[in-house]
Amino acid sequence: MARKKKGGQWTPLELELMKVLWRIGPATVQQVQDELDLEPPLAYTTIQTMLNVLHTKGRVKRSLKERAYRYRAAVSREQIISSTMKDIIDRMFGGSAESLVMSLVQTRHLTPEKLERLKRRLEQQTEEDHGND
Repeated sequence: MARKKKGGQWTPLELELMKVLWRIGPATVQQVQDELDLEPPLAYTTIQTMLNVLHTKGRVKRSLKERAYRYRAAVSREQIISSTMKDIIDRMFGGSAESLVMSLVQTRHLTPEKLERLKRRLEQQTEEDHGND
């Protein structure tokens, strides 16, 4: 059996909770519940349990204010995207980002039009990066 890497995979529910915390900032369980847009709605205790799991994993921090914990994201959206993409590229494409892009082209997730827009964005980003040197 393969050993899990530190940090591990994110469940869909964990990501939904993180999206709320990134959007509204530090929040109580009730505030997170109010902001979640899931069908069917989740019970307060389910959200509380999941926030505690995220806290145990080091993915959120919490502080006690009056009688309720306030949770805040301990990792940024960009950190999660970066680590998830690295994991996908390593596991599915042998570490080759080019193979990932070719797979997107072959499956028509990237059309010639989207590739052209992406090329322009890359050129713009390169210009901005060189302008900051």
